[in-house]
Amino acid sequence: MAAKSLQEQLLGVGLVDKKKVKKLKAESLQHKQKVKKGKAAPTDMDDRQEVLKRQRDEKAEKDKQLNLERQRLIEEKAVHGQIRQMIEQNRIKRESGDISYHFTDNKKVKKLYVTQSIHNDLSCGRLAIVKLDENYELIAEPVAVKITERDPSYVLVCNNRTESLDDDPYADFQIPDDLMW
Repeated sequence: MAAKSLQEQLLGVGLVDKKKVKKLKAESLQHKQKVKKGKAAPTDMDDRQEVLKRQRDEKAEKDKQLNLERQRLIEEKAVHGQIRQMIEQNRIKRESGDISYHFTDNKKVKKLYVTQSIHNDLSCGRLAIVKLDENYELIAEPVAVKITERDPSYVLVCNNRTESLDDDPYADFQIPDDLMW
């Protein structure tokens, strides 16, 4: 007597019926055909690989954003260092005077006592007032323009130059010597 297959043995014992045996044979045949073609790959592995690939891509994008943020902070710090150096190297020694020059800092009116010549230079735009830490410094207008290009928050006062008085409509009128603004 020939050995019976597992399916025939299960059918003989009554654990499965004929419909179940046909279904199993069909599935087995389909699986064998896929294996011969080389297309038989479990779908769970494909799904897992897709999830892992998506996670790697998300992590790479997050790392890229973090690196861009770090780079921006480094550049910002370098710009602030350059501005600090420009102010420290180009500040003008301020002699305390008896003339007050009013300006605004963060919506507050501030007062700086200067000499008449410094007051005139500030008014004409030859000098500018910048803030370094909690101190106010005087610098030349060209340096203030360079600082404004990098970060305008440092420059508090930088008037436009008004040295050419050719088009001044009030040039014919004399200004009293004791007039103070």
